Amino acid sequence: MSEKPVHDAEIADLSKGLIGWKFEPGRGLSKEFKHKNFRDAMAFANRVAEIAEAANHHPDIEIHGWNRVRLRWMTHGAGSVTALDVEMARRSDTLVGG
Repeated sequence: MSEKPVHDAEIADLSKGLIGWKFEPGRGLSKEFKHKNFRDAMAFANRVAEIAEAANHHPDIEIHGWNRVRLRWMTHGAGSVTALDVEMARRSDTLVGG
């Protein structure tokens, strides 16, 4: 995947099918996932960590409350969202309930 920044206008096309993800210019793609309990939230965060490590591309992960995980994908080196961030957001969605 390219680490070339995606222009704001391209985000809509690339992120088709991503439900609940918000694009914030300069901050990336973010989404909050609500889980049944703390254990499930931690398990989800660990599954995200596994795919992030495998791709050598790491999100900001915030675990808050007792059952919520907020992810933010952004390629810091590019200073913006790249196609890889969009792909990692898609992969993150597949991990819910896994």
